[in-house]
Amino acid sequence: MNAEELRLPLSRTANERLHAMIPGGAHTYAKGDDQYPENLAPVISHGRGAHVWDIDGNRYLEYGSGLRSVSLGHAHPRVTEAVRRELDRGSNFVRPSIVEVEAAERFLATVPTAEMVKFAKNGSDATTAAVRLARAATGRPRVGICADHPFFSVDDWFIGTTPMSAGVPAATTELTVAFPYGDLAATEELLTRYQDEVACLILEPATHTAPSPSSQLLPQPSAGRSPQSSGDPTPGYLAGLRELADRHGCVLIFDEMITGFRWSEAGAQGLYGVVPDLSTFGKALGNGFAVSALAGRRDLMERGGLRHSGERVFLLSTTHGAETHSLAAAMAVQTTYTEEAITAQLHALGERLAAGVREAAAAMGVGDHLVVRGRASNLVFATLDENRQPSQQYRTLFLRRLLAGGVLAPSFVVSSALGDADIDHTVDVVAQACAVYRKALEAADPTPWLAGRPVKPVFRRLA
Repeated sequence: MNAEELRLPLSRTANERLHAMIPGGAHTYAKGDDQYPENLAPVISHGRGAHVWDIDGNRYLEYGSGLRSVSLGHAHPRVTEAVRRELDRGSNFVRPSIVEVEAAERFLATVPTAEMVKFAKNGSDATTAAVRLARAATGRPRVGICADHPFFSVDDWFIGTTPMSAGVPAATTELTVAFPYGDLAATEELLTRYQDEVACLILEPATHTAPSPSSQLLPQPSAGRSPQSSGDPTPGYLAGLRELADRHGCVLIFDEMITGFRWSEAGAQGLYGVVPDLSTFGKALGNGFAVSALAGRRDLMERGGLRHSGERVFLLSTTHGAETHSLAAAMAVQTTYTEEAITAQLHALGERLAAGVREAAAAMGVGDHLVVRGRASNLVFATLDENRQPSQQYRTLFLRRLLAGGVLAPSFVVSSALGDADIDHTVDVVAQACAVYRKALEAADPTPWLAGRPVKPVFRRLA
């Protein structure tokens, strides 16, 4: 198959049906067909392990599964069996189920730096609850967010800072201030400028801090700074941030949606030994099932409870937050990670993939233009033009060739369902794509290889 032969007529029709009923044609903007080459946005029929099938009958190796949530592979037997055991027992009751007790105990045993936990269905609910709790505990209005991290919440306190800020009052956005990752001096300057006004600092403790410039979800790093591309923080940075938060009396929140499990079973806080006041988990926690968690210090978390004498905080109260089958999935995921050393597997697979892609790109003479970045368990890629600038056009060209080779890869984020043969096949497809990439670079014009409009960034002001 080549890109000219790849046709997705059923997917194209289904995408039209999606747009007719669902704003954006998907329930998550990052899954929109604008993120893929024109007329090459497959609509999925089903998945198993590291493979998915579209409704046109094509099979793909899938990376970044479920926006990094399906880290064990689709329909993982251990997880689906745990879910099946609960389905016939009822999923939601008028009082807590015993599964909630078991899931909380399992989570706190996995993340021992936390003292209490509350479950929800998505990451935005958890991060917004953390922000509300920090504001209540400190009596301060402002939220400090890391400027170099791509996404924290669908709620106004964050979305107001993006190009898609329509509908967010300016007064709300003005309460959110930004600090740069890795720069303690700049962060202290911010806290001093807004002395006694900043309730919390929220950041991803460690991800690809120099993200793929052409990745659809990621804003560009601030000018004048060059964060690390390995995904690890500079030694001493997190400890320094912890000290700053303590000294200025604000709450330190780690968004571990991505780093949770992929860095270690206990998240980045478990790997680097710096304990936040609050942390949020999701994505890999349920292997595709809807579950997230807010965890942290007892004295803070209990403000949302019933056993204190202070003013109550409406922390998290969701009808479906404790569905039994999702909590069962979370427990099975944590057991699988622990017993099968999944994090180590993800790193080994990612290292093999990164080495293969870099070698293939270099061999084709495009090693300076197709760039793999990030921690091995969480790889992204940058597509650069002839001037080595981020390019949506070259990203489009590259994605077209990957799809033609049976590789669905908005990123190179691996799942443990991949095998060495899958990685080797991916590298072969990348090599073929790089041959076309080289031709486009030599022509200084990728347009003949696009066959339509280029892919677009998620965060943009106009559709």
